[in-house]
Amino acid sequence: MSLAEIACTTESSTPELPDLGMLIDPASRPDPYPILGALRDASPFIASDGLVVVGRYGDCSKVLRDPAMSSEHDRSRLAGRRGARAMRTGNFLHLDPPDHTRIRRLVTKAFTPRAVAALEPRIRTMVDELLTAARDRGSLDVVTGLAHPLPVRVICELLGVPAEDHGRFQEWSASLAETLEPPLPGLVGARAKVAAAQARAEFIAYFRQLIAERRAAARDDLVSHLIQVKEDGDQLTESELLATCILLINAGHETTANLINNGVLALLRHPDQLHLLRQEPALAPAVVEEVLRYDTPVQLTLRVASEPTRLGDARIETDDLIVLLLGAGNRDPEAYDDPDRFDIRRTAPRPHLSFSAGPHFCLGAGLARLEARIVFEVFARRFVNPRLCSTEIAYRPHLNLRGPARLDIEFDAV
Repeated sequence: MSLAEIACTTESSTPELPDLGMLIDPASRPDPYPILGALRDASPFIASDGLVVVGRYGDCSKVLRDPAMSSEHDRSRLAGRRGARAMRTGNFLHLDPPDHTRIRRLVTKAFTPRAVAALEPRIRTMVDELLTAARDRGSLDVVTGLAHPLPVRVICELLGVPAEDHGRFQEWSASLAETLEPPLPGLVGARAKVAAAQARAEFIAYFRQLIAERRAAARDDLVSHLIQVKEDGDQLTESELLATCILLINAGHETTANLINNGVLALLRHPDQLHLLRQEPALAPAVVEEVLRYDTPVQLTLRVASEPTRLGDARIETDDLIVLLLGAGNRDPEAYDDPDRFDIRRTAPRPHLSFSAGPHFCLGAGLARLEARIVFEVFARRFVNPRLCSTEIAYRPHLNLRGPARLDIEFDAV
């Protein structure tokens, strides 16, 4: 049964409940927010046996911080293959305490804010190189010419991956991204699963060799730090090292790429805000936060109930899968004034949910913010009268990692 079919068989068959299947339809990608708004207003509700939809800001925030809500998606009653759980034991994104706490603590010791801040000069150089190439060509597809290559280069250099391998990593990461959808039936095709499995195998083989090289001769890179980091005699196992390297590549690529894509698009569609940023470059950090709220690159996340509970009028049972509509929560009128307005001067905004919250707050948030801040600042300064080549933007088919498939712009010569 597909998710659309699940969505159409609500527990009570109440006609006024919105159809979750409308969100699955790729036709909704250019503007899912009217559908997300309807789902949010009706939430929390039982979409089907074992599936709960949550879209209000306060409810999403509460679930993300609730220790009784598990991040181990494969324990859900709707999980297709419970045996898949063993394949993820090294990926702390899908682990609960104490395993999550232990691995995250070790990784955090190597992935420090100081290490991220030290990357700023190099990231500025990369952005300048990419935008200079676009200016010399006289055209730019933001997706392929800026947003996707930049995060791959940054995370690869951080890990210690040679420049000649960056292209391969971008291809492998794109294949894995095809399967980063909610673990529900019907969302990922067989061909995408095969490609993702192959990409994962390529990643494992590559990092296994790289880890062996760094064990023999450490360098000043993140792989070497992850190998060496210890606390109270504890350190990452080989499988945990492999899973963490793959997670950092994939999470550091697709989400940041869509943050950049969605941000450039929002600025081009709101030229007054682009002009404001050009006049006041110090607003760049605020632009990043408003883009994350206004058009979050990760539209939803999942939790599984570890025990029976109640959220609003919804009775949640053990092992129910809870779909948290982050894109809906970030535009909740109960949390934000005029939430559908893109406003980089938004005053006293609440923290958005785009990096999650609680113990699973995104470890790479600082790096993503840094990359996007530099891109928005430099883009606004260097391009004269940038504009979209078309008002119709084609989107990638992904439900969760939402972003344009192409974003062609033109600009005036300097």
